[in-house]
Amino acid sequence: MSIGIWQVVLILMIVLILFGAGKLPKVMGDVAKGVKSFKSGLKDDEDEVEGPRRPITSERTAAQEPEDVTVAPPPRADADPAPRQPHRDDAVRS
Repeated sequence: MSIGIWQVVLILMIVLILFGAGKLPKVMGDVAKGVKSFKSGLKDDEDEVEGPRRPITSERTAAQEPEDVTVAPPPRADADPAPRQPHRDDAVRS
């Protein structure tokens, strides 16, 4: 459902009755200033977001540098396991 010409005329007549012919230019000027201010505010926000961007490549390369990591070899199957330490509960049961 779209707005037809008669709906637009009716809305304009109601606005004219509410504000009067003398205040109508002032009201429209205030609306235009508000729209302009809103658009400039949006542009400022976009500039603010785009401004502090910095390349991430330097941080990535620092994080991707290999570290000298020594890995312990896996335990041998024929090696003796570590001696079992007596548990406190084992001593109470004996």
